[in-house]
Amino acid sequence: MNSTKNIFLPGAGQQFKHLKENINLKEKRVLIIGSNSEQVGMMFLREDAASANIIVDDHDSLMNSRFILKDESIPVRLMEYDNTDFNNSYFDLVYSQGGISSRFRNKIIKEIKRILKPGGILSAGEIVSLQIPVPEFIKDIWEADSIYPLQLETINNYYTERGFELIAEKDLSASLKEFYNSSKILLMKHIVELSESEKSYYKKLIKKINHEADAYLKLGGEKYIGFVSLVLRKES
Repeated sequence: MNSTKNIFLPGAGQQFKHLKENINLKEKRVLIIGSNSEQVGMMFLREDAASANIIVDDHDSLMNSRFILKDESIPVRLMEYDNTDFNNSYFDLVYSQGGISSRFRNKIIKEIKRILKPGGILSAGEIVSLQIPVPEFIKDIWEADSIYPLQLETINNYYTERGFELIAEKDLSASLKEFYNSSKILLMKHIVELSESEKSYYKKLIKKINHEADAYLKLGGEKYIGFVSLVLRKES
């Protein structure tokens, strides 16, 4: 499972591509926030980043990431996203592909500002609400996944009001259909190749993705669920 296409996250590889189009990643000290980010970490190293660190917030994700990255120079640590152990102004770039879209967003952003250097870059991939009100089945999905989406038209203001300059924005909502379709196919294809510990992890992921995919693809979820990539600079 070493292909960069195997990014089981909203936006797949398009958020990283959007970041790379706008920011030179060479020699950057990078923090990646969120589970299922192993391939993203490898991609940063292939772009000659100085280092790539991953933090996750649950033990299963920690064990899975460490297994996948056992031959890679990418440390994975268990931390609360809004209360990390890193020093002030430590990272050049913080990357999160869906990991910020929670009810703890305000605290997470405050922590990101603390550990980012002045002028540092935040690549934020956010699940967004395309319209309101949203039906109950969408609310149920978001609640089950602890997702607290902002509205698409207000997300820029959210970040600029918190001391970030918008460098680039890209609406990747159209990528969600491909994400749900391809993720189901790839996960089912590769599960036979996994160890027992990995199978346990990915079976949970498959069940979760199948549920969300049915809501998105069959019940009209595409009208309400979006995904946006923001490239932001911390104001000095």
